[in-house]
Amino acid sequence: MTELVVPGMRRATDRIQLLARGTVVPPDISSLVPDEWADQRTGSERRTATISCIIPAYNEEGTIAAVLTSLLAQTRLPDVIHVIINNTDDDTPEIARSFEGAHERVVKGELFRTVVHVHDIGENPDKKVGALNIGYHLSRGYDYILGVDGDTTLDRRCVEWLEKEMVTDPRIGGLSAVYSFDKTKVHGGMARFLLAGQRAQFAGFNMDNLVRGRNMAVLGGQCSLFSVRALETVMYRHHQSSPWVRDSEVEDSKLSLQIKDAGFNTKISARARAYVGPMTDLRSLHGQQVKWNFGGIDLLWPGQRGDNKGQPLHPNLRLRWYENISMLFNISTRMAFALLLAAALSIDAFVFNPVWLIPPAVATLLNLRIAASMHDKSASDILYALLMAPAELYMWIRMGHFVTAWVQFLARVEKDNWAAQAAAERGRGSAYVMPALCAVATFTVLIFAWSQQSVGVQSAILSIGWPVLYLVTVLQTLFMIKKLVRRQRGFTV
Repeated sequence: MTELVVPGMRRATDRIQLLARGTVVPPDISSLVPDEWADQRTGSERRTATISCIIPAYNEEGTIAAVLTSLLAQTRLPDVIHVIINNTDDDTPEIARSFEGAHERVVKGELFRTVVHVHDIGENPDKKVGALNIGYHLSRGYDYILGVDGDTTLDRRCVEWLEKEMVTDPRIGGLSAVYSFDKTKVHGGMARFLLAGQRAQFAGFNMDNLVRGRNMAVLGGQCSLFSVRALETVMYRHHQSSPWVRDSEVEDSKLSLQIKDAGFNTKISARARAYVGPMTDLRSLHGQQVKWNFGGIDLLWPGQRGDNKGQPLHPNLRLRWYENISMLFNISTRMAFALLLAAALSIDAFVFNPVWLIPPAVATLLNLRIAASMHDKSASDILYALLMAPAELYMWIRMGHFVTAWVQFLARVEKDNWAAQAAAERGRGSAYVMPALCAVATFTVLIFAWSQQSVGVQSAILSIGWPVLYLVTVLQTLFMIKKLVRRQRGFTV
């Protein structure tokens, strides 16, 4: 039977043994195979892997130089670097072109060469997705594609660790670095507070993936290494001309599901690290988080919405379900406690019970454990967790993002969240204040309604509300204790 070969693409059944650069070549064991079963091509199918790096860049004049500098300082240079500039009206092209051309670096006696290419594709309606797909087509013929965002700097051994983990397990279709944020480049009280919150948020997310067999729910576009064979399989299975699709708010999550569906693993590295550009004001944080939440909901929702088929039972989405259910518990308990407390105080019926100190104490211990697991933890991370108030305030901010995304999704609001995030990062838009205004309006209406009830009705509400809240809080606290005592297996985030 003749094997079907798509022109310009490798066979999905290729069994070439890829080797990492700078490592000892493993022994050839083909001599142990009986002659009648031996594959005479085995010896010629062992070679070092090749890596193409693609950087989609949109108005990154403040960060693109640092990104390219970190790539050129790697202990394992990518074989080629493509900077794909799109929809940009700042000086990103000029800064990137100062790095254009050939570069060499000697690491432990081994010479590494790379070439930086800069492609300014002008106005691109598909935005980041379009830039990624152009990068993919420029990278055909390489074994791996390293996707790096235009504001993400890499630890000097990041590419080396990613490559070594990928070549040792050909079942891996995509491997994500461990993400964190660089604290040294953020100034101002609000920016530092939001940075601490984002660091804790990412640390918790990364640890959840690491302790679950290093299975990564989302191969983030910030810094992930993809097997080209896995990408080609995805394209063939889903009838796509390129790996990334433009009909999803979270193109990286969508591709991660498709890679998993194609029979490959999606993993997070235990050692490779990258530093992501943080959101330093409420406006830009709101735009980013609403886009992420909305895209995640779109993948969770059963049935078909547009061209996107929801996959609620997909194994990669288990953590997404946990995050959404956990956030629902957080909103319910906090809103209910605030309302019941205000109601009880209004009729002098509140009696303090020390048992209500247990949930915040457990939450503080859990935040401390997350902070202690950070690879580059500092006093500010410990203080953020220990004081409890900053973490609680950041949780209320996240709750606003969560509710906004769900309202937008259920109301079927036609909104370009990519454009909304871009506008927010440029200091435009006021959508970020809507969750706070809605919360104030909700409290005002409920307090007014409460004041119109008779004392008997108010007492009945309190007599039912407090026990229900107590049971829900007990359940939520048990889940926090479970996370608090679980083994972290030596992983750091």
